[in-house]
Amino acid sequence: MLEGNLVRLRAMEPEDLEDALRWVNDREVTLWLTSLRYPMARKDEQKWLDGAPANSFADGVRLAIETKDGKHIGGINLHRTNPEDRKAGLGIMIGEKDHWSNGYGTDAVLTLLKLAFDEMNLHRVWLQVFPDNERAIACYLKCGFREEGRLRQEVFQDGRYYDVIVMGVLKDEFGALQNSEPE
Repeated sequence: MLEGNLVRLRAMEPEDLEDALRWVNDREVTLWLTSLRYPMARKDEQKWLDGAPANSFADGVRLAIETKDGKHIGGINLHRTNPEDRKAGLGIMIGEKDHWSNGYGTDAVLTLLKLAFDEMNLHRVWLQVFPDNERAIACYLKCGFREEGRLRQEVFQDGRYYDVIVMGVLKDEFGALQNSEPE
């Protein structure tokens, strides 16, 4: 288990299915996710959970986010890991809406980045985010991410095309951010 200030990141468990199924079928929760656009059947979500990697560099890392009092509120992952380039993509979903805008996402990202850079020896972590997702962008900037580019009209949803911003953070940038924070 990985400990942050507000959250714990832990392995996914079978009992996480009900929460995850509810979240992936709530359009308000998935609105800003670039990869979830259609309703998900229980068997498909179960298959996704059953296919969770063994949390190794080659397979990536898929973890549950829970509060310090043990409430499961979301998930976070490192995916598309690349050993030659020492990089991975990051994805996060806080599914419990009453936990939005309270620092849980920022703490989860910071906690996962510590794992990525200090244990997995990654050099770069990247992500994609919609430009209108101001809450997520603010979180990523606090965690040291920088905008690296824009994929124009990358995603089609709700009858129109949307740009997607690519953001990334390098190991030394994250280290400098961690060293500048007061203890």
